[in-house]
Amino acid sequence: MTTFLKIDFVSDVSCPWCAIGLKALDQALARVAGDITAELHFQPFELNPKMPPEGQEITEHITEKYGITPEQADVNRENIRQRGEKVGFVFSRADQPGGGRSRIYNTFDAHRLLHWAGLQGSGVQKALKEGLLKAYFTDGQSPASHAVLVRVAGESGLDPVQAAEVLASHAYAKEVRERESFYLTQGVHSVPAVIINDRHLISGGQPVEVFEQALRQIAAAS
Repeated sequence: MTTFLKIDFVSDVSCPWCAIGLKALDQALARVAGDITAELHFQPFELNPKMPPEGQEITEHITEKYGITPEQADVNRENIRQRGEKVGFVFSRADQPGGGRSRIYNTFDAHRLLHWAGLQGSGVQKALKEGLLKAYFTDGQSPASHAVLVRVAGESGLDPVQAAEVLASHAYAKEVRERESFYLTQGVHSVPAVIINDRHLISGGQPVEVFEQALRQIAAAS
């Protein structure tokens, strides 16, 4: 008998651990296929809700926010790159031609677009989420750019004309704010936060094995 799980993946498209966590969760779900089926819903969380549209230089931002040195920031980025490599996600290096995530950006419009994508179906929402993570972390493109958002939407199977219309308006701003507020009141203050069946929380970009064990335990208890 196959157990169905509802999974809310609370995250930001500018969060490297969210990219790692999503890849690891995907691999865990592949391991339990046949025993467990799951439907993913991507929920909004902004790491930097007050970030201006033009963004901020990333090392400057990290050192200010976390009180660390540029050297420590470089070590952290390399650790993240290696963790990503283990699960098959590519983080660009600053010294790669055409690569190098040099800035961190406001992601509110990306979350509005993801909300709209979720209304079109969980499959296209997931494709858009993965496309936006790749655009930023692998290709070094701005998730605040409407041109980038529309292009990735089209590549994800969504109508780019409708995507552009959503972005040009204030559509889904209220809904995104409400979802963000809801998860904050539920105690989610860091991401990724993986919430299963509205009850069970798995925090952080965990290894594949941790996700697999949690999925099996929750399914067994369901």
